[in-house]
Amino acid sequence: MNAPTLHPSLEIRTVDLADAGNCARIEAFIGEHPEATPFHLPQWLRAVARGCRQRGHYLIAERGDGSLAGVLPLTEVRSLLFGRALVSSGFAVGGGILATNPAAVDALSAAAWDMAERLDCPTLELRGGPNPGNEWLVDDDTYLGFARALADDPDAELQAIPRKQRAEVRRSLKFDLDVSVGRDGRHRAAHYAVYAESVRNLGTPVFPARLFRETLDAFGDDADILLVQHEGQGVAAVLSLYWRGCVYPYWGGGTHAARGLRANDRMYFTLMNHARERGCSRFDFGRSKAGTGPAAFKKNWGFEPQPLTYYKRAAKGEAPREINPLDPKYRKKVEAWQKLPLWLANRVGPHISRGLG
Repeated sequence: MNAPTLHPSLEIRTVDLADAGNCARIEAFIGEHPEATPFHLPQWLRAVARGCRQRGHYLIAERGDGSLAGVLPLTEVRSLLFGRALVSSGFAVGGGILATNPAAVDALSAAAWDMAERLDCPTLELRGGPNPGNEWLVDDDTYLGFARALADDPDAELQAIPRKQRAEVRRSLKFDLDVSVGRDGRHRAAHYAVYAESVRNLGTPVFPARLFRETLDAFGDDADILLVQHEGQGVAAVLSLYWRGCVYPYWGGGTHAARGLRANDRMYFTLMNHARERGCSRFDFGRSKAGTGPAAFKKNWGFEPQPLTYYKRAAKGEAPREINPLDPKYRKKVEAWQKLPLWLANRVGPHISRGLG
């Protein structure tokens, strides 16, 4: 544990993620905070650390009586290709500062920047949360979030989907597709095979298989895989998290055959109903870059896009780390990756993607 940083009425310190007592306190605080996400949880940082070999840190702000006033999960991302950064929260769409008052926001953001300097990370990125101050760059036009309430039953859910997409869902129900939900080795292997092919086709390196295994193990019954098969072959699959009555379909995709079979449509509609049966009342479709096909796909399902606000701070004289496949400088790399044989993409991809953060 690092030495504490003092702040008027607050103590900022780094906690050991292996300490069950501290993790329980953090989870209790997160569980009551209205802006919290599953990406603030200690188990997310532990899964990322084990799955991608990127070290996790956790800052807390304590009042004089020992109660928590704020928390900040951080992942130390190091990559030969993409540089170094301290990210809240690594490999997540959210995870910025959670606090009960402005003093805790100021103290946590200052402590995080001190940590970034000590760790020689020239970029510090906070994904969501309150504005940490004038020294930070604000990005509220790159990413959009998509979330809405689930309907009361499958028929109402179908009617909640706009007409054009509803027709696609109905078409998907006519195909001979086998849908199952599980966490066992069969589901894990099938999910990875489908997801790896899906991201290769998009021109993106696949994450290490261990990241998915560690996430499933860390979240236990609060995570599962929904698998869609056709004639015994996986064609679409998604790994989802369930937290505070909301389902987060986080890592999902489909093979080339999925489009003709409408397998992705079947997958997400089935997941909506599965999540409702699990007691969920909300569906978080995650983030997509503004102006892209994935963003349009989610809007077609009746999800209204909401801008996501991220904050970055860079060391003096340094440009903040920027990893955006839509950037023209990455275009040729994306096109080249799409042409790689799948076996080669799966072998090389994890070594690259663990540094994306």
